[in-house]
Amino acid sequence: MNLSALTLIVPDYDAAIAYYCGTMGFVLELDIDQGDKRWVRIAPSKGAQTGFILARAASPEQTAAIGNQGAGRVWLFLESDDFAADHARLSAAGVRFEEDPRHEPYGTVAVFADAFGNRWDLIEYS
Repeated sequence: MNLSALTLIVPDYDAAIAYYCGTMGFVLELDIDQGDKRWVRIAPSKGAQTGFILARAASPEQTAAIGNQGAGRVWLFLESDDFAADHARLSAAGVRFEEDPRHEPYGTVAVFADAFGNRWDLIEYS
């Protein structure tokens, strides 16, 4: 078995696709209209084992969870095999890093928040 996808609650499908696929460079794998909702799957790269299902908030509780699915903690980890290049590319595209890159025993890391408030680590493991 493997983990194939996580759900990210977003305010709008098209805004989320524009941010994750445009700004962050993710790949749009599926966008299927289901009438009142869409089945939208994105991934960090073509062939990535794990992707995200973008789910448009459909209730006040879901709207309140946008950007807070990790309860304020970093909960998404974007692994890089070239930290310096990916950090520079994301920064140039407008991704807002909360800190300068730092070196930890497990690798090089920097925290950023996406356009919806989710906190991520960009990380290159040692």
